[in-house]
Amino acid sequence: MCIIDMKAREVKKMLEDAGFRLARIHGSHWIYEKKGFPPIPVPDHGGKDLKPGTLNRILKMAGLK
Repeated sequence: MCIIDMKAREVKKMLEDAGFRLARIHGSHWIYEKKGFPPIPVPDHGGKDLKPGTLNRILKMAGLK
């Protein structure tokens, strides 16, 4: 599955739909948590698309890829 051109808000919605909850916000990074998974930081830089490597890493950490 190749997903490109996703914004942080789309990724945050995807994580919330998968059962992750917003644990805290540290600067421009939103940290999501779910039991059994490591904390997942999602950078939110003003509506810009996430870089492909960052997006892939987030999806792998969340078990969505």
